[in-house]
Amino acid sequence: MAKESKAQLVIYSILNPFIKLMHKMGVTPNMITSFGLILNITAAVIFIIGAEQPDRNDVTYAGWGGVTILIAGLFDMIDGRLARIGNMSSSFGAFYDSVIDRYSELVMFLGICYYLISQDYFLSSLFAFIALIGSMMVSYNRSRAESLGIDCSLGMMQRPARVVTIGAAAMFCGIIYFFTGHFSFRLTGTPLVFETISIFTLPVAFVAITSNLTAIQRLNHVRKELNKRDEAKNN
Repeated sequence: MAKESKAQLVIYSILNPFIKLMHKMGVTPNMITSFGLILNITAAVIFIIGAEQPDRNDVTYAGWGGVTILIAGLFDMIDGRLARIGNMSSSFGAFYDSVIDRYSELVMFLGICYYLISQDYFLSSLFAFIALIGSMMVSYNRSRAESLGIDCSLGMMQRPARVVTIGAAAMFCGIIYFFTGHFSFRLTGTPLVFETISIFTLPVAFVAITSNLTAIQRLNHVRKELNKRDEAKNN
């Protein structure tokens, strides 16, 4: 089990009364996990609806999609905590949570990619797809390494970081659009244009790069650990 960060501990201290109430009401971790998937599907639907809007400069739907992603991420934190507080941890529960997390992330990126492609942000949609690849490989490297008996929870762009980065970026994109409307200007000396949607797409590109770097970092870590194991067997 990955060590909880200080930020997670602070959030848990706030959520604990709510989590204890859910336990008393008979809510199970698998229910929370399933609800998180429903929220991610909802986020994808919001992005898809936004993709059909004729005004590509209106990023309101992207903002609401980001809010929904963040709420879904909150429930993703709650399920494991509820399992520990309610003494409901199980092997299948851990497996179910892992599988549903993958579905949730795939569905989330499906909505984002559809939105960006439909609104003619081709390069950004490509980065979103690369972010999807990196996200899946980060998770796969960890699960495969753990099946070999190797802890592989290292790297900066783990699932909570990916969810917060993308969700917050989309949300703030919508918030800033609400207050300022669409803006656009060309960066001096470059052909690059920074506009409202860039508040969302630049963090997506950041996740694309750092998630794949995290996957490579984990791959290298496992290589070193397995080489040590092989050397110990041969000596």
